[in-house]
Amino acid sequence: QVQLQESGPGLVKPSQTLSLTCTVSGGSITTKSDAWSWIRQPPEKGLEWMGAITYIGSTYYNPALRSRTSISRDTSKNQFTLQLTSVTPEDTAVYYCARGGQVRWYDWGQGTQVTVSS
Repeated sequence: QVQLQESGPGLVKPSQTLSLTCTVSGGSITTKSDAWSWIRQPPEKGLEWMGAITYIGSTYYNPALRSRTSISRDTSKNQFTLQLTSVTPEDTAVYYCARGGQVRWYDWGQGTQVTVSS
């Protein structure tokens, strides 16, 4: 069973960069054909897929967030990381990492609340 765990600051100031890390256990982020995604859910809104990194390290993003989003990985630690630049209060959300691509997700982290506020 693959397990995912998000980590990072719970409070970020406006205009700063949000950085979160997802640590994967019980499986490898280099497993063939797998992709690893970041997804968020703002208060009282639905899920929003942000982007993903594939097992070979290529990335693809939600066009609406592409200009501010970067996903990278550290295969030696079996981790992948989200960076979201120039955050505003509208980026306040619960952020999840998950195994899966743009449409379907098979395993999820528990989620981490990130609040953007001065």
